[in-house]
Amino acid sequence: MVLCGCNPDRRQKKESVSGQGVPAIFINEVPFRKSMATKEEKAGMRRKKVLVDWINSMLAPLEKGVAATKDFARKAREAMPWLYDHLEGMLGHHIVKPLTDREKKEVSALLTSTIIRRLPHIDDARLQGLLSRNDASFLEILTAGLGIDPSRERNYSIIRSKKLFRRVLIANRGEISLRVIRACRELGIETVAIYSDQEKDALHVKFADKAYCIGKSKNYLDIRKIVKAAKKMGADAIHPGYGFLSERADFAALCKKKGIKFIGPSAKEIALLGDKVEAKKRMMTNGVPIIIGHADPLESKEQAAQIAQSTGYPVIIKAAAGGGGKGMRIVRRQPDIGAAFDAAKSEAKSAFGDDTVYIEKYVEDPRHIEFQILADRYGNVIHFGERDCSIQRRHQKLIEEAPSPALTPELREKMGTAAVNAIKAIGYEGAGTVEFLLDKSRNFYFIEMNTRIQVEHGITELITGVDLVKEQIKLAAGARLSYKQEDIKIDGWAIECRLNAEDPSNDFAPSPGTVVNYLPPGGPGIKIGSTVHAGYRVSPHFDSLLALLMCLGKDREEALSRMRRALHEYVIEGVQTTIPFNEFVVNHPQFIKGNVTTSFIERYRVMEHLKKARARKGGPLSKEKKMLLVTTAVSHYLKDRQPAPQGSSWAKASRLDHLE
Repeated sequence: MVLCGCNPDRRQKKESVSGQGVPAIFINEVPFRKSMATKEEKAGMRRKKVLVDWINSMLAPLEKGVAATKDFARKAREAMPWLYDHLEGMLGHHIVKPLTDREKKEVSALLTSTIIRRLPHIDDARLQGLLSRNDASFLEILTAGLGIDPSRERNYSIIRSKKLFRRVLIANRGEISLRVIRACRELGIETVAIYSDQEKDALHVKFADKAYCIGKSKNYLDIRKIVKAAKKMGADAIHPGYGFLSERADFAALCKKKGIKFIGPSAKEIALLGDKVEAKKRMMTNGVPIIIGHADPLESKEQAAQIAQSTGYPVIIKAAAGGGGKGMRIVRRQPDIGAAFDAAKSEAKSAFGDDTVYIEKYVEDPRHIEFQILADRYGNVIHFGERDCSIQRRHQKLIEEAPSPALTPELREKMGTAAVNAIKAIGYEGAGTVEFLLDKSRNFYFIEMNTRIQVEHGITELITGVDLVKEQIKLAAGARLSYKQEDIKIDGWAIECRLNAEDPSNDFAPSPGTVVNYLPPGGPGIKIGSTVHAGYRVSPHFDSLLALLMCLGKDREEALSRMRRALHEYVIEGVQTTIPFNEFVVNHPQFIKGNVTTSFIERYRVMEHLKKARARKGGPLSKEKKMLLVTTAVSHYLKDRQPAPQGSSWAKASRLDHLE
């Protein structure tokens, strides 16, 4: 294979054309003597020769490869003509051309006996349908046998620009950070994890493409340090996860100012819906029922007492910028109103930096129902059904399920439509949750909206088949929702238990320490969100969440059965956990019947039962557990004393290049 600058048919005629042995040059098929060329033409010919020589040198390996392949094929045909002919026939006929009846039987027997029956999730009906067709090719039958059905792979949102983010920094840690990393990886997006000084070995750090140390644990709340890290690491978007900075309007505003996309609603929308007083006004304007109360912030204890007197006790004082049960106080009689007012303001100031509070009628024994929504920037909004989050302690969710056993299809449609219409009127964009209280008479009232992905989003994913985190990222990149409300179908029942490093028999006291033994459950319908492993250190500086245990069943009975089995199998040793609490609740007769309200723990004296069970269990640790604890402690001691490997200068230089 040689590239030349002249017509190959004329190369043999050089001498006769050039006359007296003077080399002739062919330019555009016209022969002329070298002595006739100008200075510029000679320079052009030299450049052309250099280019031709370079291309020939680049083509040489390819030419050798082709020659070697041909030689191998020739030898294979001589040595094993029967195998060569069979492969040649398959490549030339079976792969792209329809199979004959005899070939279909052979392929069917091959697939079903040696391949298909050994693989899970095989669609036999579709395979048999293909085998009955006259135009089915080998590839179609093979993909059907492997369970691949392109028609079932659906894009729930469409990005017109066909461009996602290049690199996303996750401004969070633990389970949600790992969840976002996995979603980004499936979308082909690079990820940057941030971590504190004590978390260099955390799983979210190891799974991310890049990692950045932010120093002290308090820096997870430092918006300027987080944005600076994103700029330094070349991230063009930040995902806040849940908690930390996920509902900070000033963080979203700073991201926009620095040219980084905040994966969530705008700063204006966060500020609007984060202010519970203003959010209630907007919802009331758009026809969403709200609880009777005072629409404006409270100015004094006296004002709070006056409003409580007019609405009637009990009342609840709540932080305007609050969430997660912070800054809330229930008042059942007039003498307690002053102390509750002071306590709510103080806790709100400490938790949110804003001591604004408001007051409303307290609904006795309600259910806590929330609707998951997605909204694009083009005005399209859709909901994915509800989650029942009624098992709570001090307004903190502990067990969730989807759908709710309390909602009829008619009530679900009514509440979902109210949530969607309100979000459309506000002009919201991204993932969010509209939360309601449902009273005994099935009246519902708006309480707040969370402008982020929720901890419990996973059970909605299980019953709808929609990856909410991937959709959230795509919507932030400008995607348009490609489906309608009627396209969303609820299939099955899902329950989630939050497993925390807390002692439920001791008023849920935190239990920091080291996990010495960790064995998660498995089996059909089990999903776990966690970064815990043997040797994992539970820090007192962060939330105590260890794992999200989710179970899916064809109905509530099967989901409950799987949850009971999974909790029984789950092994977490070295720290106290809420597994005993979860086991007690899911086995309680009233929970099994679906008779659940936000006062479930108090009404059925769950804490008292757990304390009694702990007292009965008691006793010292077994010899095996003591040995396990000592062994784990020694291994961690030795690991901490072991000097870090120095590594080569080449590796260090490579890491510096990546950082730059």
